[in-house]
Amino acid sequence: MAESKSAPITPELYDYVLAHNPPLSPEQRSLVELTHRKFPDSAGMQSAEEQGPLLAFLVRLIGARCIVEVGTFTGYSALSMAQALPDDGTLIACDISEEWTAYGREAWARAGVADRIDLRIAPALETLRAMPAEPHLDLAYIDADKDGYIAYWEELVPRMRPGGLIVVDNVLFHGEVADPAATGSARAIRAFNDHVAADRRMEAVLLTVADGLTLARKR
Repeated sequence: MAESKSAPITPELYDYVLAHNPPLSPEQRSLVELTHRKFPDSAGMQSAEEQGPLLAFLVRLIGARCIVEVGTFTGYSALSMAQALPDDGTLIACDISEEWTAYGREAWARAGVADRIDLRIAPALETLRAMPAEPHLDLAYIDADKDGYIAYWEELVPRMRPGGLIVVDNVLFHGEVADPAATGSARAIRAFNDHVAADRRMEAVLLTVADGLTLARKR
């Protein structure tokens, strides 16, 4: 068995990591705190705090102008990516909840990036299938229902331009993916991870960031 070199993430070490990452904007910080206050039982669906600066970094790194997000919740990850987009960039945000995304809309407006975000309230597969079929996406972020990950992946991969990046959250699913007898969402993520590893159209790495993050580049 390979030996992990990852340092145990204690609360003190986590605070240290956050302190040495780019600080959240006031709008990001407010939205993170509001989500935990308004939806304490669902706040775990929000991307980890350190993922906001990481997503923004990736947007700038590849010069993304056209982004799709599958699963928006209260809008923290969309806000993080939209703030990194150029003025003429666009982020299509897919979600099915008017209630949760209403908080995102308010934060996007306060941050001055609402014109960059096209929120589409509908099943994400419907939104993805209605998009142009040719490669045109620079970046996609998947963070939605785990049973749908493979279907989302299959809609997105053909639409990614060469060198485009797909980022996928929760690919370790609280560590449960290591169990061959996993059930429910953990089983769906195990199947997804195997699907990605076998997909020769993409070059992918699975990282132990937050609850697991896959970065996949279109060949």
